[in-house]
Amino acid sequence: MLYDLYQAQADFLIPFREAARFGAGLAQLWETGCCARPPLLRHLRATWSLFAEAGLTHRRPSFGIAAVDIGNRVVDVVEEAADDTPFGTLLHFRKNAAVAQPRVLLVAPMSGHFATLLRNTVEVMLPEHDVYITDWKNARDIPLDAGAFGLDEFVSHLIRFLEVIGPGAHIVAVCQPAVPALAAVALMAEAGNPAQPRSMTLMAGPIDTRMNPTNVNDLAMSRPIAWFEKNLISAVPWGFPGARRRVYPGFLQLAAFISMNLDRHVTAHITQFRNLVGGDQSSAEAHRRFYGEYGAVMDLPAEFYLQTVKTVFQDHALPKGEMMYRDRPIDPEQIRRVALFTVEGEFDDISGVGQTEAAHRLCANIPPERKAHWMQPGVGHYGVFNGSRFRAEIAPRIADFILSMSQGAGTKRRGPAMRQIGDGEAGRTGNGATRAQVRA
Repeated sequence: MLYDLYQAQADFLIPFREAARFGAGLAQLWETGCCARPPLLRHLRATWSLFAEAGLTHRRPSFGIAAVDIGNRVVDVVEEAADDTPFGTLLHFRKNAAVAQPRVLLVAPMSGHFATLLRNTVEVMLPEHDVYITDWKNARDIPLDAGAFGLDEFVSHLIRFLEVIGPGAHIVAVCQPAVPALAAVALMAEAGNPAQPRSMTLMAGPIDTRMNPTNVNDLAMSRPIAWFEKNLISAVPWGFPGARRRVYPGFLQLAAFISMNLDRHVTAHITQFRNLVGGDQSSAEAHRRFYGEYGAVMDLPAEFYLQTVKTVFQDHALPKGEMMYRDRPIDPEQIRRVALFTVEGEFDDISGVGQTEAAHRLCANIPPERKAHWMQPGVGHYGVFNGSRFRAEIAPRIADFILSMSQGAGTKRRGPAMRQIGDGEAGRTGNGATRAQVRA
């Protein structure tokens, strides 16, 4: 019923948003053709523009990466599907040049936004890596006869995609998929799968949410799983390919994100109004790009969302040694050959400091010289994988770690000296805690 009401409202507003967009365009033409710029007209145009752009979209935006600079030349980039399932595509950013680079599977979160949320991550990694990404599909577009998609299916997809890419690849998981990525690598290691990656980088992920819990973690613990199912799960309305599929709607996920930082979003839109009135087109366009991506939402399969809340945030099954894949236990101690690098943000209000680093404690049989951790000062959750500090400080460390594990431990191209994670060192928090870091 909730989804039906949302869709009815969204459909009702479509002609009004189109009218506002048309009015803003006419006002822009008037201002361009006249010497005078009446204040009332400028304010009307700004109001119409904000209203027209306030709606959500349920279609994946384009990555829009057509070329990349490699050394002193520009190389064309072509997006192609290396593999495809009803729930996700293994998207390859293939370069039209013969360059030998480490192959990397970038695992995008299935958390209400499309994989294009990692556009900047892809752009930064492309010059030095052969990048693949998990391009998850919107659950409301997936027919019921495609079956269910839960945590086990997420893990299965990662194993399948790594096998398609082939032996010697690397995996980089951002945020929520850190848990299934670690599970997939553990299962591959236990099975002796030749496609198990050479390295695993986990970024701002909820490996152990008992460490420095955030408001997100507290919310997950504040209600029984039945409450989440009753209040947050809806059926896709008729008229979509996935009609009657039970989902956690993307618009609810977005509302939850916005409510966590409501003042910041309100301020951003007030500032955008002033930018439009004052004619600051550069700042206005930056706002449009950000909220255009932020407002592109996808629905999550209900079973995946509920299993994630229960397994990861309520039961803490992975760090307690109780996580299962079908009928098999997940044992991170099976991982011996795969190198491990963890990255956290100092001000992350989604995955608290220490939650990702906890992976080192679980992967006790990875040699210390093949482990490293970096806690980035001055960034929140989004800054761990996007923005200037990601480009300047985090991405080079990831690149060095991947390259060193591609060529053999101890081989480094440049930059940071890696401090090893010794036994008993990872995962401590609180006063006097030891925080292993990669030091520039």
